[in-house]
Amino acid sequence: MTDLLYRPVVRSGLPRPEGALDLAGGPCWFTEVLCLPRHGAPWRASASDLPDELRTRLTAPRPPVAGLDMSQPQIMGILNITPDSFSDGGAHFDPATARKVAGAMIAAGASLIDIGGESTRPGAMAVPVADEIARVLPVIEGLQQVTGAVISVDTRKAGVAQAALAAGAHLINDVSGFTYDLELGPLCAADAVPVCVMHSQGDPETMQNNPNYDNVLHDVFDALEERVQALEAMGIPRSRIVTDPGIGFGKTVEHNVALLRDIAVFHGLGCPILLGVSRKGFIGRIGEEPRADARAPGSIAVGLAALGQGVQFLRVHDVAETAQAVRLWQAVHAPG
Repeated sequence: MTDLLYRPVVRSGLPRPEGALDLAGGPCWFTEVLCLPRHGAPWRASASDLPDELRTRLTAPRPPVAGLDMSQPQIMGILNITPDSFSDGGAHFDPATARKVAGAMIAAGASLIDIGGESTRPGAMAVPVADEIARVLPVIEGLQQVTGAVISVDTRKAGVAQAALAAGAHLINDVSGFTYDLELGPLCAADAVPVCVMHSQGDPETMQNNPNYDNVLHDVFDALEERVQALEAMGIPRSRIVTDPGIGFGKTVEHNVALLRDIAVFHGLGCPILLGVSRKGFIGRIGEEPRADARAPGSIAVGLAALGQGVQFLRVHDVAETAQAVRLWQAVHAPG
């Protein structure tokens, strides 16, 4: 159990002080860290005081993931092939429609498409493997015709992943952190594909029933470190692992805000970070917008704040709007 976490105090642009450290090999840098004890008040320290192993994890450039450059923000477009997803349920259920939408996302600026055939919204029920395969396979096969389409498959099941990888998928994104189906991790190791491991407390059916933590930042960090180590033991190196703190998966509004405020601590895992907040309920509650499909402004605001802490992936529904915002963010934060 980690009693002390270090969150880089992230900066970008110029002037850059002598001795500043790169953050994960990207455009951001830091000279200080915020020391966050499990209990008690935080304090600041010089980055030069970091333990050697942690300094390496925080600063080492992240290798490409599925061919994507980790020194630049990457946009993952969400494509739900389900009748019951929380914000777009049924809109892409027809394979031809789904392929058209995916192509438009790529043209608008998505560098990869995350295809899911099982809703993981709060209260969602599990989908049989055969049904999930029948939903996602035609879309994956159709996207092979789209130049530059990097395909992620959002699944908890080895059977679905096996079929998806055979059809040409490039990455497996498991919201259960590779705990739902114990055959999934070894399958990804054998196929040498990158994975995204997400934190969740409970399963979609029960995860929002009074989620509780001793310290949400520490508990999520520890859980992800344990899962990363488990994947390494299966034969998946950290260079092929993306981590996701699982905003909204077994978390209250206050838990979500705490994780977002200090999301840079997760660079200490030595892996790229994926953020999935698009259109989620806490954005509606804080932003006072009850309609899920009208939450792009709040989703983009949170995403840009995360880019300012060095997050590499934004998983979003509203690709064109996010891509425009990211281009402006990059122009403002680029070195002078």
